[in-house]
Amino acid sequence: MPEIILFAPLIGALIAGFGWRMIGEQGAQYLTTGLMILAALLSWVVFFRSYEDVEVITILRWIDSGSFSVDWSIRMDRLTQIMLVVVTTVSALVHAYSLGYMKDDPQWGDGESYKPRFFAYLSFFTFSMLALVTSDNLLQMFFGWEGVGVASYLLIGFYYKKPSANAAAMKAFIVNRIGDFGFALGIFGLFYMTDSVNFSVIFESGEALSLESFSFLGMELNAVEILTFLLFIGAMGKSAQLFLHTWLPDAMEGPTPVSALIHAATMVTAGVFLVARMSPLFEFAPGTLTFVTIIGASTAFVAATIALVQNDIKRVIAYSTMSQLGYMFAAAGVGAYQVAMFHLFTHAFFKALLFLGAGSVITAMHHEQDMRNYGGLRHKIPKTFWAMMIGTLAITGVGIPLTFIGFAGFFSKDAIIEVTYAAGTAAGSYAFWVLVLAALMTSFYSWRLMFMTFYGAPKGNRKTHDHAHESPLVMLVPLAVLSLGAVLAGVLGKGVFFGEEVFEWFGASVFIGAQNNVIEAAHEVPKWVKVSPFVAMIIGFLTAYLLYVSRPAIPAALAKRNPGLYQFLLNKWYFDELYDAIFVKPTLKLGRFLWKKGDGKVIDGGLNGLAMGIIPWLTKLAGRWQSGYVFTYALAMILGVGVLITWFMFTRGIL
Repeated sequence: MPEIILFAPLIGALIAGFGWRMIGEQGAQYLTTGLMILAALLSWVVFFRSYEDVEVITILRWIDSGSFSVDWSIRMDRLTQIMLVVVTTVSALVHAYSLGYMKDDPQWGDGESYKPRFFAYLSFFTFSMLALVTSDNLLQMFFGWEGVGVASYLLIGFYYKKPSANAAAMKAFIVNRIGDFGFALGIFGLFYMTDSVNFSVIFESGEALSLESFSFLGMELNAVEILTFLLFIGAMGKSAQLFLHTWLPDAMEGPTPVSALIHAATMVTAGVFLVARMSPLFEFAPGTLTFVTIIGASTAFVAATIALVQNDIKRVIAYSTMSQLGYMFAAAGVGAYQVAMFHLFTHAFFKALLFLGAGSVITAMHHEQDMRNYGGLRHKIPKTFWAMMIGTLAITGVGIPLTFIGFAGFFSKDAIIEVTYAAGTAAGSYAFWVLVLAALMTSFYSWRLMFMTFYGAPKGNRKTHDHAHESPLVMLVPLAVLSLGAVLAGVLGKGVFFGEEVFEWFGASVFIGAQNNVIEAAHEVPKWVKVSPFVAMIIGFLTAYLLYVSRPAIPAALAKRNPGLYQFLLNKWYFDELYDAIFVKPTLKLGRFLWKKGDGKVIDGGLNGLAMGIIPWLTKLAGRWQSGYVFTYALAMILGVGVLITWFMFTRGIL
């Protein structure tokens, strides 16, 4: 069964990509969608199966060279089960949703092959992600890791006729290569230290690696700290953490279903999965875990501040994704890997719901994405409105404190805030206060999106508003399914992800060190800690209501009164401009110098110029010997024989 789940998307991608002419455009779309639904159903069957221990299913012998031996295998444990359900469910719903969303896509008109190609890319992306999460060794994981990068490049740049889409695809690919270089170095280092890339060998070596060190630039560095740090650099790039995050908002240039697939449940959560999978190493690297905690909490805060003032509906949700990923890493950083996976699980449902709901709004508004041109849409598209409302209630963490009543985010996000407090470290305390503040801002920007989109008077083009219409059933059904997940995933998952059953349920899939009792301690935190995210959510909601419903003139006045702060947040803390000045422009300048001076003057002007003088002269000289007379060639032969005889006599000592 796991084999079918893994390879069904690949079969769909190959047939839709290369054989769509035999089955037609619709056939390609329905085939890929049907295979993804099959994979999703089988994933749920596998999810409810109990694995007492890790089960490895060998597919084939992949590489065998000396001591380096790697099989293509499927590693089945609780982490794999969670990721299979998340990836295939969201992907299947995105496939189904795309049948309606891409039907009359104005970007392509009547293009013949773009629909089969789009669905082939979606399926290839899903296969790569499944190869990543089912891997039993680092090489297979890296194969899936890079496959996801290639597929995201193709999907983000799907509208290749748009320069902005091409630039966004290149940016995502290049920024991720930075993180991937760190990941590759970590893999090389682990192979060097353990002589293997198989998880079973590496995990058994965690404690031994913590006792080893190596010299670098005169410094003695702990082996496991450096190796886990390099692995986390890869996670930072793929999961858009602070400093390697700039590709994420630009990825909105792809079609909206792509945004849901990449940013909700698949590509961006790969980094969180990596840290959880490598917990047998991270548990022996307290320095790296502290770094993970600080980066995660800082990412949650920075992304939330940027989302406060964005006007593109998809960019608001994109920065929301970046912020929620920061929550997950903060949990993993304090050693609560199960809680990080809990939020990954719930986040998949409500974030996919918000993205696909945004796609429904964009379709209704004839592909207008600026929220300043929305308003009053709840009566025009009521089903989309209620879907987005459920997603907003889930992401903001609406629920009743100290009870089992609440939406998905209420349980998972609150659990993260509790474990950071329970960690009892300086990094944990920093994360706790920053994440509570981020929860307030999450509530504010989420309700701001709802109020600007669905409430108030219509703004912008009146004709566009008048013609706004509800999405077709094929787009609404995925919203309904995701709404169910956004309501129930938290309450149903709390016991096994954060309750008394957590350690038994996760089993050997996650390693918890002897000194790590953060999850147990989280249940004993003071009540004010448990209530703090609820209070932050209420403050954010009331502030958004005041500014965008009760007193809608205030936001413009505040922006006018504080232009520096407003522009700072609107321009995303000027990270792009900073990187452009530090890295992009100097690199282009160096390239221009090597082109003009190196290639142009030295090679073309110098070496080629020298060649242009010498070669014709030698050619002319050689041409004089080609007289066409027999006596000339006879003379040359006699002279040559004379030279050879003379050389032979001198070298043999005859003379």
